[in-house]
Amino acid sequence: MHRNGLRTAVLLGALSALILLAGAWLGGGAGVRVALVVALVTNGVAYFFSDRIALSAMRARPVSEVEQPVLYRIVRELSYDARQPMPRLYLSPTMQPNAFATGRNPRNAAVCVTHGILGILNERELRGVIGHELSHVYNRDILISSIAGALATMITYFGYLGMFFGSDDDEGPGFLGTLLLMILGPVAASMLQMAISRSREFAADESGVRLTGDPLALASALRKIEMSVRRLPLPENPRLASAGHMMIANPFRGAGIGRMFSTHPPIAERIARLERMAGYRR
Repeated sequence: MHRNGLRTAVLLGALSALILLAGAWLGGGAGVRVALVVALVTNGVAYFFSDRIALSAMRARPVSEVEQPVLYRIVRELSYDARQPMPRLYLSPTMQPNAFATGRNPRNAAVCVTHGILGILNERELRGVIGHELSHVYNRDILISSIAGALATMITYFGYLGMFFGSDDDEGPGFLGTLLLMILGPVAASMLQMAISRSREFAADESGVRLTGDPLALASALRKIEMSVRRLPLPENPRLASAGHMMIANPFRGAGIGRMFSTHPPIAERIARLERMAGYRR
């Protein structure tokens, strides 16, 4: 976990450095100052509003204990075992089976499940999924992934803004330099964001299993979720992307080259790790 935290800090630093380099390339010293302000504002928005943005994207609503007594009992028991406050619970009308946690810390956290996931998982499997999502909150993964996503988005925007600044006759990067920034900047940002998200998913699987003590339950849930997501992928649009990278499984189709840049590690690899944790042998 310590190595994973150090790796995440390095990757976040690399994303921030990319923003500053893009600003310097586009506008010299003034560009660096503008880029620094943009990075700070972006991180501030991600810190305070990432939960609202993600929940709104999934059209999630607060759910009461009367409506979902089993869900409340699972979350309450796991929160008690972890000695952490109970998060707010939300339900999304989406029929695709999925779940995500959001919030900058355990006292400001929310867990959202979809109608679809409640329909295909048994109680043991749902407990495994909730353990995974709560671990994201306790590991501060939600804050980290939200900031990473916001920084990556700003790098992409800087690339497009570069088309309006500089030429071969001034201090700007020129047309070819701007073209490289537009192409390589978003690719580098996506790869760094992918590395951050994938490492945090593996860590949440492991810490979630420590919380529930049942690695095979999470493995079974992931297997069911993957099969259903293939049949019911969400449309790939920017609004849903704000929640997609937080979900327990990639909610989009992710075919071809899109799979290479997925923020989620392959489900098969996650299941294999969970089975090794349980000492399972085929």
